[in-house]
Amino acid sequence: MNIALVHDWLPFMGGAERVITNFLEVFEDAPIYTSVYNRDKLEGILKDANIYGSFLQNLKSARRDHRKFLPLMPTAFETFDLNKYDVILSSSSSCAKGVVTNPNTCHICYCHSPMRYGWEFYYEYIENLGKFKKSIIKYIMNYMRIWDNASSNRVDYFIANSKNVANRIWKHYRRESVVIHPPVRSKFFKACEKKQDYFLIVSRLQEYKRVDLAIEVFNDLNIPLVIIGDGPLKEKLVNKVKRDNIKFLGRQPDDVVKKYYGEARGFLFPGEEDFGITSLEAQCSGTPVIAYGKGGALETIIDEKTGLFFEDHTVNSLKSAIDKFCKIEFNPNEIRAHAESFDEDIFKHKISNFVYDKVDEFKNNKKWVVL
Repeated sequence: MNIALVHDWLPFMGGAERVITNFLEVFEDAPIYTSVYNRDKLEGILKDANIYGSFLQNLKSARRDHRKFLPLMPTAFETFDLNKYDVILSSSSSCAKGVVTNPNTCHICYCHSPMRYGWEFYYEYIENLGKFKKSIIKYIMNYMRIWDNASSNRVDYFIANSKNVANRIWKHYRRESVVIHPPVRSKFFKACEKKQDYFLIVSRLQEYKRVDLAIEVFNDLNIPLVIIGDGPLKEKLVNKVKRDNIKFLGRQPDDVVKKYYGEARGFLFPGEEDFGITSLEAQCSGTPVIAYGKGGALETIIDEKTGLFFEDHTVNSLKSAIDKFCKIEFNPNEIRAHAESFDEDIFKHKISNFVYDKVDEFKNNKKWVVL
Protein backbone atom coordinates (compact mmCIF):
# COMPACT_ATOMS: atom_id res chain seq x y z
CA MET A 1 0.00 0.00 0.00
CA ASN A 2 1.59 3.22 -1.23
CA ILE A 3 0.52 5.77 1.39
CA ALA A 4 1.30 9.45 2.04
CA LEU A 5 0.59 11.50 5.16
CA VAL A 6 -0.63 15.10 4.96
CA HIS A 7 -0.56 17.50 7.91
CA ASP A 8 -1.50 21.20 8.21
CA TRP A 9 1.89 22.49 9.40
CA LEU A 10 4.90 21.37 11.46
CA PRO A 11 6.57 24.46 12.98
CA PHE A 12 6.55 23.00 16.52
CA MET A 13 5.36 20.01 18.57
CA GLY A 14 1.82 19.88 19.95
CA GLY A 15 -1.08 17.46 20.32
CA ALA A 16 -1.72 17.17 16.57
CA GLU A 17 1.98 16.52 15.99
CA ARG A 18 1.81 13.57 18.41
CA VAL A 19 -0.92 12.17 16.18
CA ILE A 20 1.17 12.47 13.02
CA THR A 21 4.07 10.86 14.92
CA ASN A 22 1.87 7.84 15.67
CA PHE A 23 0.75 7.71 12.03
CA LEU A 24 4.40 7.53 11.02
CA GLU A 25 5.04 4.74 13.54
CA VAL A 26 2.25 2.72 11.89
CA PHE A 27 3.18 3.58 8.28
CA GLU A 28 6.95 3.84 8.66
CA ASP A 29 7.99 4.66 5.09
CA ALA A 30 5.25 7.21 4.39
CA PRO A 31 6.34 10.72 3.34
CA ILE A 32 4.71 13.75 4.98
CA TYR A 33 3.34 16.66 2.96
CA THR A 34 2.77 19.91 4.84
CA SER A 35 2.54 23.67 4.26
CA VAL A 36 5.57 24.67 6.37
CA TYR A 37 7.88 22.87 8.79
CA ASN A 38 10.77 23.56 11.14
CA ARG A 39 12.84 20.41 11.57
CA ASP A 40 14.79 21.94 14.47
CA LYS A 41 11.60 22.16 16.55
CA LEU A 42 10.42 18.61 15.78
CA GLU A 43 10.98 15.62 18.05
CA GLY A 44 11.34 11.85 17.79
CA ILE A 45 10.96 10.21 14.40
CA LEU A 46 9.56 13.43 12.90
CA LYS A 47 13.06 14.91 13.04
CA ASP A 48 14.31 12.48 10.38
CA ALA A 49 11.03 12.00 8.50
CA ASN A 50 10.75 12.47 4.75
CA ILE A 51 8.94 15.85 4.76
CA TYR A 52 7.83 17.85 1.72
CA GLY A 53 6.92 21.50 2.26
CA SER A 54 4.75 23.64 -0.01
CA PHE A 55 5.89 26.82 -1.75
CA LEU A 56 5.34 28.57 1.62
CA GLN A 57 8.38 26.72 2.96
CA ASN A 58 10.54 29.02 0.84
CA LEU A 59 9.29 32.08 2.76
CA LYS A 60 11.14 32.77 6.01
CA SER A 61 8.20 34.78 7.36
CA ALA A 62 5.84 31.82 6.73
CA ARG A 63 8.13 29.46 8.64
CA ARG A 64 8.22 31.97 11.50
CA ASP A 65 4.43 32.59 11.66
CA HIS A 66 2.30 30.39 9.41
CA ARG A 67 -0.97 31.92 10.69
CA LYS A 68 -0.40 35.09 8.66
CA PHE A 69 -0.50 33.05 5.46
CA LEU A 70 -3.87 31.38 6.00
CA PRO A 71 -5.40 32.76 2.75
CA LEU A 72 -2.65 30.94 0.80
CA MET A 73 -3.06 27.59 2.58
CA PRO A 74 -5.74 26.17 0.22
CA THR A 75 -3.46 26.83 -2.77
CA ALA A 76 -0.46 25.41 -0.88
CA PHE A 77 -2.17 22.04 -0.43
CA GLU A 78 -3.77 21.95 -3.87
CA THR A 79 -0.34 22.26 -5.53
CA PHE A 80 0.89 18.91 -4.15
CA ASP A 81 0.88 16.20 -6.84
CA LEU A 82 -0.25 13.07 -4.97
CA ASN A 83 -1.43 11.02 -7.96
CA LYS A 84 1.12 8.25 -7.41
CA TYR A 85 -0.29 7.28 -4.00
CA ASP A 86 -2.95 4.63 -3.34
CA VAL A 87 -3.88 6.11 0.04
CA ILE A 88 -3.77 9.58 1.60
CA LEU A 89 -4.09 9.84 5.39
CA SER A 90 -4.50 13.50 6.30
CA SER A 91 -4.36 15.08 9.76
CA SER A 92 -6.37 18.27 9.55
CA SER A 93 -7.80 21.12 11.57
CA SER A 94 -7.37 23.57 8.71
CA CYS A 95 -6.53 22.92 5.05
CA ALA A 96 -4.69 19.57 4.88
CA LYS A 97 -7.87 17.70 3.93
CA GLY A 98 -8.09 19.85 0.76
CA VAL A 99 -5.39 18.02 -1.21
CA VAL A 100 -6.41 16.96 -4.70
CA THR A 101 -6.30 13.22 -5.45
CA ASN A 102 -7.27 11.02 -8.38
CA PRO A 103 -10.40 8.78 -8.39
CA ASN A 104 -8.34 5.67 -7.52
CA THR A 105 -6.80 7.19 -4.39
CA CYS A 106 -8.52 6.57 -1.05
CA HIS A 107 -8.40 9.72 1.11
CA ILE A 108 -8.96 9.24 4.85
CA CYS A 109 -8.99 12.37 7.01
CA TYR A 110 -8.31 12.38 10.73
CA CYS A 111 -10.12 15.60 11.62
CA HIS A 112 -9.04 17.41 14.79
CA SER A 113 -11.79 19.92 14.02
CA PRO A 114 -13.29 21.80 11.10
CA MET A 115 -11.57 25.21 10.96
CA ARG A 116 -12.12 26.65 14.43
CA TYR A 117 -11.46 30.21 13.28
CA GLY A 118 -13.84 29.84 10.32
CA TRP A 119 -16.92 28.48 12.04
CA GLU A 120 -18.30 28.71 15.59
CA PHE A 121 -15.13 30.17 17.16
CA TYR A 122 -14.76 32.87 14.50
CA TYR A 123 -16.16 35.60 16.76
CA GLU A 124 -13.75 34.75 19.60
CA TYR A 125 -10.76 35.01 17.25
CA ILE A 126 -11.68 38.46 15.92
CA GLU A 127 -13.04 39.88 19.20
CA ASN A 128 -9.94 41.90 20.09
CA LEU A 129 -8.97 42.96 16.57
CA GLY A 130 -9.25 46.52 15.33
CA LYS A 131 -12.00 47.67 13.00
CA PHE A 132 -9.77 47.68 9.91
CA LYS A 133 -8.47 44.11 10.46
CA LYS A 134 -12.00 42.85 11.13
CA SER A 135 -13.24 44.37 7.86
CA ILE A 136 -10.51 42.52 5.91
CA ILE A 137 -10.79 39.23 7.76
CA LYS A 138 -14.56 38.92 7.28
CA TYR A 139 -14.05 38.77 3.48
CA ILE A 140 -11.12 36.33 3.76
CA MET A 141 -13.09 34.05 6.07
CA ASN A 142 -16.11 34.07 3.78
CA TYR A 143 -13.89 32.62 1.05
CA MET A 144 -12.23 30.19 3.50
CA ARG A 145 -15.60 28.83 4.71
CA ILE A 146 -16.77 28.20 1.14
CA TRP A 147 -13.49 26.44 0.31
CA ASP A 148 -13.50 24.47 3.57
CA ASN A 149 -16.99 23.12 2.94
CA ALA A 150 -16.29 22.32 -0.73
CA SER A 151 -12.96 20.59 0.02
CA SER A 152 -14.64 18.28 2.55
CA ASN A 153 -16.09 16.45 -0.46
CA ARG A 154 -12.56 15.41 -1.46
CA VAL A 155 -12.38 13.13 1.59
CA ASP A 156 -13.66 9.57 1.26
CA TYR A 157 -13.76 8.75 4.99
CA PHE A 158 -13.65 11.01 8.05
CA ILE A 159 -12.29 10.10 11.48
CA ALA A 160 -13.23 12.55 14.25
CA ASN A 161 -10.98 12.96 17.27
CA SER A 162 -14.02 13.16 19.60
CA LYS A 163 -17.82 13.04 19.64
CA ASN A 164 -17.64 16.80 19.99
CA VAL A 165 -15.77 17.11 16.67
CA ALA A 166 -17.98 14.48 15.01
CA ASN A 167 -20.94 16.79 15.68
CA ARG A 168 -19.06 19.69 14.09
CA ILE A 169 -18.15 17.61 11.03
CA TRP A 170 -21.83 16.80 10.53
CA LYS A 171 -22.90 20.42 11.14
CA HIS A 172 -20.44 22.04 8.73
CA TYR A 173 -19.81 19.28 6.16
CA ARG A 174 -22.89 17.03 6.49
CA ARG A 175 -20.53 14.04 6.63
CA GLU A 176 -20.60 11.06 8.98
CA SER A 177 -17.44 10.13 10.86
CA VAL A 178 -16.01 7.45 13.14
CA VAL A 179 -14.60 8.61 16.50
CA ILE A 180 -11.04 7.54 17.39
CA HIS A 181 -9.72 9.52 20.36
CA PRO A 182 -6.18 10.97 20.06
CA PRO A 183 -3.25 9.21 21.74
CA VAL A 184 -1.61 9.95 25.07
CA ARG A 185 1.91 8.74 25.92
CA SER A 186 0.87 6.99 29.12
CA LYS A 187 4.17 5.11 29.43
CA PHE A 188 6.10 8.40 29.51
CA PHE A 189 4.14 9.97 32.36
CA LYS A 190 4.14 8.61 35.91
CA ALA A 191 1.74 9.07 38.82
CA CYS A 192 3.30 10.95 41.72
CA GLU A 193 2.09 10.51 45.30
CA LYS A 194 3.91 13.57 46.68
CA LYS A 195 2.05 16.63 45.41
CA GLN A 196 3.21 20.24 45.70
CA ASP A 197 0.92 23.18 46.46
CA TYR A 198 0.60 24.63 42.94
CA PHE A 199 -1.84 24.42 40.06
CA LEU A 200 -0.59 23.95 36.51
CA ILE A 201 -1.49 25.02 32.98
CA VAL A 202 0.28 23.55 29.93
CA SER A 203 -1.00 25.32 26.85
CA ARG A 204 -0.42 27.34 23.72
CA LEU A 205 -1.11 30.95 24.71
CA GLN A 206 -3.99 31.69 22.35
CA GLU A 207 -7.39 33.35 22.79
CA TYR A 208 -9.60 30.28 22.97
CA LYS A 209 -7.40 28.59 25.60
CA ARG A 210 -8.78 31.10 28.17
CA VAL A 211 -5.57 31.31 30.18
CA ASP A 212 -6.62 34.92 30.84
CA LEU A 213 -9.52 33.66 32.97
CA ALA A 214 -7.18 31.53 35.11
CA ILE A 215 -4.86 34.51 35.64
CA GLU A 216 -7.79 36.69 36.67
CA VAL A 217 -8.85 34.11 39.27
CA PHE A 218 -5.37 33.46 40.65
CA ASN A 219 -4.73 37.19 40.94
CA ASP A 220 -7.31 36.97 43.76
CA LEU A 221 -6.07 33.71 45.30
CA ASN A 222 -2.99 33.11 47.40
CA ILE A 223 -2.25 29.84 45.58
CA PRO A 224 0.69 29.29 43.18
CA LEU A 225 -0.10 28.91 39.46
CA VAL A 226 2.56 27.69 37.00
CA ILE A 227 1.98 28.29 33.27
CA ILE A 228 4.05 26.33 30.74
CA GLY A 229 3.77 27.23 27.08
CA ASP A 230 4.25 29.97 24.53
CA GLY A 231 2.14 31.74 21.94
CA PRO A 232 0.99 35.04 20.44
CA LEU A 233 -0.76 36.21 23.65
CA LYS A 234 2.20 35.71 25.99
CA GLU A 235 3.09 39.39 26.47
CA LYS A 236 -0.54 40.36 26.97
CA LEU A 237 -1.09 37.60 29.54
CA VAL A 238 2.12 38.41 31.45
CA ASN A 239 0.90 42.01 31.74
CA LYS A 240 -2.35 40.79 33.36
CA VAL A 241 -0.46 39.24 36.30
CA LYS A 242 -0.76 41.26 39.53
CA ARG A 243 0.80 38.88 42.06
CA ASP A 244 4.03 36.89 42.29
CA ASN A 245 2.13 33.60 42.85
CA ILE A 246 1.71 33.30 39.05
CA LYS A 247 4.80 32.19 37.12
CA PHE A 248 5.35 31.81 33.35
CA LEU A 249 7.98 29.21 32.43
CA GLY A 250 7.62 29.46 28.65
CA ARG A 251 8.03 26.39 26.47
CA GLN A 252 9.81 23.56 28.33
CA PRO A 253 11.31 20.19 27.31
CA ASP A 254 9.25 17.05 27.90
CA ASP A 255 11.15 15.94 31.01
CA VAL A 256 10.50 19.28 32.74
CA VAL A 257 6.81 19.21 31.77
CA LYS A 258 6.58 15.62 33.04
CA LYS A 259 7.94 16.70 36.46
CA TYR A 260 5.46 19.58 36.77
CA TYR A 261 2.55 17.37 35.70
CA GLY A 262 3.43 14.79 38.36
CA GLU A 263 3.92 17.20 41.26
CA ALA A 264 1.01 19.57 40.57
CA ARG A 265 -1.87 19.68 43.02
CA GLY A 266 -4.26 20.13 40.12
CA PHE A 267 -4.30 20.87 36.41
CA LEU A 268 -6.35 23.74 34.92
CA PHE A 269 -8.07 23.31 31.55
CA PRO A 270 -10.08 26.53 31.18
CA GLY A 271 -10.76 26.61 27.42
CA GLU A 272 -13.28 24.73 25.28
CA GLU A 273 -11.14 22.22 23.40
CA ASP A 274 -11.81 19.87 20.51
CA PHE A 275 -10.41 17.07 22.68
CA GLY A 276 -7.53 18.08 24.96
CA ILE A 277 -4.39 15.95 25.16
CA THR A 278 -2.88 17.95 28.03
CA SER A 279 -5.71 17.04 30.40
CA LEU A 280 -4.99 13.36 29.72
CA GLU A 281 -1.24 13.87 30.20
CA ALA A 282 -2.04 15.36 33.60
CA GLN A 283 -4.30 12.43 34.45
CA CYS A 284 -1.59 9.98 33.34
CA SER A 285 0.55 11.73 35.96
CA GLY A 286 -2.10 11.07 38.62
CA THR A 287 -3.09 14.76 38.68
CA PRO A 288 -6.80 15.70 38.77
CA VAL A 289 -8.15 18.31 36.34
CA ILE A 290 -10.42 21.35 36.70
CA ALA A 291 -11.95 21.83 33.24
CA TYR A 292 -14.53 23.96 31.50
CA GLY A 293 -17.54 21.67 31.15
CA LYS A 294 -17.89 21.71 27.38
CA GLY A 295 -16.18 20.17 24.37
CA GLY A 296 -13.72 17.28 24.48
CA ALA A 297 -13.15 17.50 28.24
CA LEU A 298 -16.53 15.81 28.76
CA GLU A 299 -15.10 12.70 27.06
CA THR A 300 -11.86 12.47 29.05
CA ILE A 301 -12.66 13.54 32.63
CA ILE A 302 -14.87 11.71 35.12
CA ASP A 303 -16.52 14.29 37.36
CA GLU A 304 -15.35 14.09 41.00
CA LYS A 305 -13.19 11.04 40.21
CA THR A 306 -10.49 12.30 37.85
CA GLY A 307 -11.37 15.98 38.07
CA LEU A 308 -14.11 18.62 38.24
CA PHE A 309 -16.00 20.80 35.77
CA PHE A 310 -16.92 24.47 36.02
CA GLU A 311 -19.97 25.67 34.09
CA ASP A 312 -19.30 29.24 32.94
CA HIS A 313 -16.36 31.29 31.72
CA THR A 314 -16.61 33.57 34.73
CA VAL A 315 -14.34 34.26 37.69
CA ASN A 316 -16.97 33.11 40.20
CA SER A 317 -17.61 29.83 38.40
CA LEU A 318 -13.92 28.88 38.27
CA LYS A 319 -13.33 30.04 41.86
CA SER A 320 -16.21 27.85 43.09
CA ALA A 321 -14.75 24.85 41.27
CA ILE A 322 -11.31 25.42 42.84
CA ASP A 323 -12.90 25.71 46.28
CA LYS A 324 -14.81 22.45 45.77
CA PHE A 325 -11.70 20.78 44.31
CA CYS A 326 -9.66 21.54 47.43
CA LYS A 327 -12.19 19.64 49.57
CA ILE A 328 -12.00 16.40 47.56
CA GLU A 329 -9.37 13.71 48.08
CA PHE A 330 -8.47 12.28 44.68
CA ASN A 331 -6.76 8.93 44.10
CA PRO A 332 -3.72 9.36 41.77
CA ASN A 333 -3.64 5.68 40.77
CA GLU A 334 -7.34 5.68 39.91
CA ILE A 335 -6.87 8.82 37.82
CA ARG A 336 -3.95 7.27 35.92
CA ALA A 337 -5.81 4.00 35.28
CA HIS A 338 -8.58 5.96 33.57
CA ALA A 339 -6.13 7.87 31.34
CA GLU A 340 -4.37 4.67 30.25
CA SER A 341 -7.45 3.72 28.20
CA PHE A 342 -6.34 6.47 25.74
CA ASP A 343 -2.81 5.05 25.33
CA GLU A 344 -1.02 5.54 21.99
CA ASP A 345 -0.71 1.78 21.38
CA ILE A 346 -4.52 1.52 21.46
CA PHE A 347 -4.73 4.51 19.10
CA LYS A 348 -2.27 3.01 16.59
CA HIS A 349 -4.12 -0.30 16.59
CA LYS A 350 -7.45 1.42 15.87
CA ILE A 351 -5.96 3.62 13.12
CA SER A 352 -4.27 0.68 11.40
CA ASN A 353 -7.45 -1.40 11.41
CA PHE A 354 -9.57 1.50 10.17
CA VAL A 355 -7.24 2.37 7.29
CA TYR A 356 -6.90 -1.19 6.00
CA ASP A 357 -10.65 -1.86 6.34
CA LYS A 358 -11.63 1.33 4.52
CA VAL A 359 -9.07 0.86 1.75
CA ASP A 360 -10.54 -2.59 1.05
CA GLU A 361 -14.05 -1.12 1.11
CA PHE A 362 -12.98 1.70 -1.23
CA LYS A 363 -11.46 -0.72 -3.74
CA ASN A 364 -14.48 -3.03 -3.72
CA ASN A 365 -17.10 -0.30 -3.93
CA LYS A 366 -18.73 -0.16 -7.36
CA LYS A 367 -18.93 3.46 -8.43
CA TRP A 368 -20.64 2.94 -11.79
CA VAL A 369 -23.26 0.95 -13.64
CA VAL A 370 -22.83 0.03 -17.32
CA LEU A 371 -26.08 -0.05 -19.32
